[in-house]
Amino acid sequence: MGIKTVLRGKLRNAQRVAVLGIGSQLRADDAAGLMIAQELKAYIKQKKKRSLLKVFLGETAPENLTGQIKKFKPTHLIVIDAVDFHLETGALRVVDICTEAGVSFSTHRVPIGILRDYLYKSIQCETILIGMQPGTTEFCGSLSPGVQDSTRAACKEIREVLKSFI
Repeated sequence: MGIKTVLRGKLRNAQRVAVLGIGSQLRADDAAGLMIAQELKAYIKQKKKRSLLKVFLGETAPENLTGQIKKFKPTHLIVIDAVDFHLETGALRVVDICTEAGVSFSTHRVPIGILRDYLYKSIQCETILIGMQPGTTEFCGSLSPGVQDSTRAACKEIREVLKSFI
């Protein structure tokens, strides 16, 4: 099942959606989540109307944006990040961060599960994680071809699902 189908199901009752892109542009494929969020942010900006969708660029310290996310009061938060599933480079998965074990979030100070728990206690938003398998996270490396392709495809699919919130 593709991420578009899964996202549509998870956003069925959504009223306000926040997207949080996480990653480091200095660590090759780790930048994928941030790049997708940047593209979504640019897409929303060109629409020039009040939106029920807001994009946040969390980079490597997404915990710094919890106040802004809480102020927006989303019913659903989509986190996009590079996640090591031990799959093929560029593979995409929608992850249940309540139950997923063995997922590595190596570039972040605060684990995504703790961030989710904090936001849920504050604003009761549902958190959805879209993870992309990195090929390399070497310092000053460039994006792998598989991650480049998946990033473009994910942008298109996520934008299509979220267009009703713009």
